[in-house]
Amino acid sequence: MDGQLTAPAPEASSTLEAEKASFLKQPKAVWATALAAVFAFMGIGLVDPILPAIAKNLEATPSQVSLLFTSYFMVTAIAMLITGFVSSRIGGKRTLLTGLAIIVVFASLSGFSGSVGELVGFRAGWGLGNALFVATALAVIVGVASGGAGIAIILYEAALGLGISLGPLLGALLGGWQWRAPFFGTAVLMAAAFIALIALLPKTPLPERKVRLRDPLLALGHKGLRTTAASGLFYNYGFFTILAFTPFILGMDAYGIGAVFFGWGVAVAVFSVFVAPALQRRFGAVRVLSGTLALLLLDLVGLGLSAGHSVPAVVTLVVVSGALLGVNNTIYTELAMGVSDSPRPVASAGYNFVRWMGGALAPFAAAQLGEHFGPQVPFFAAAVAMAVAIAVVLGGRRFLSSHEPHLV
Repeated sequence: MDGQLTAPAPEASSTLEAEKASFLKQPKAVWATALAAVFAFMGIGLVDPILPAIAKNLEATPSQVSLLFTSYFMVTAIAMLITGFVSSRIGGKRTLLTGLAIIVVFASLSGFSGSVGELVGFRAGWGLGNALFVATALAVIVGVASGGAGIAIILYEAALGLGISLGPLLGALLGGWQWRAPFFGTAVLMAAAFIALIALLPKTPLPERKVRLRDPLLALGHKGLRTTAASGLFYNYGFFTILAFTPFILGMDAYGIGAVFFGWGVAVAVFSVFVAPALQRRFGAVRVLSGTLALLLLDLVGLGLSAGHSVPAVVTLVVVSGALLGVNNTIYTELAMGVSDSPRPVASAGYNFVRWMGGALAPFAAAQLGEHFGPQVPFFAAAVAMAVAIAVVLGGRRFLSSHEPHLV
């Protein structure tokens, strides 16, 4: 690779045009599932703009409020181990509908919470529904999308990015009026998604072989998948340090926080869908992942230096981090889905079990570090996590690179 730009070959151009056409020409079932996924992913960032308001109204500390993320992601991570077991017995469609129904119930209950303890518990129930839906949605989209698994993963990441960007916006618009409103708003959206899937998603066939409860853990025995998951754990620690801790240092109301994280989410969506595939084609997954993780490390160091000193710098670095996170999300997902010989739903469950543990740990740890040592320390700790994530990728790069031609 000499670094010089060259015109794409005719074959490459025709391939890109075919991919674009395949991306847009999808069955209704794909769009229905993707839209439901958008609503589901909105639940991740929904509480971001209202974290200070929840802390104020329920008389809770930042670390107590951060447990809304911790309980949600901890249950999501553990429940990932049963998603394949469930879906292989009742089918993908029924699993999706079950997950959506659970989210509707617990999102509604969250709106009625009278204490931070109740809210944390209801978010845990929400996490169960999220796991059943999210893990199965990717497998369903891959199964029914036209254009191959690569197109399906991009569609999934587009839904993730759009949901993450719209979640804070909805949380701000409704939360600026009343902090309970975003939870009821989510329940309504998920109920609408439930109805859409009943109408548009055909019955999905059961797999030839039922998934055992231990299969996702056995899948992690593959060195490539284990490397991806281990790096993903530390990467997610940095991801959710930004998402869960930054609202407490911005000093803004719900509308201001929502606007910042809407910009962040747009960057996630754009770079996951349009930039990540192009970078991967040119440089390969391992190089792109190592490079963007290194840039994210520097971004987190910048956030640590800016925290408590310059709100404009924090806002800028948060939005920039969204671009880096968008690229990483797509690369990690494609590695997890294609680097091992395990069935995609099983590999995804094992990977998500490990990586969501980082999402569960980060919010509470960041809040504790911020309360005891100052607002700079959580970001420096996340930068150290990025260094570990890079070391894991580089240490296992031969397991990732050797399988790269077979990805997606």
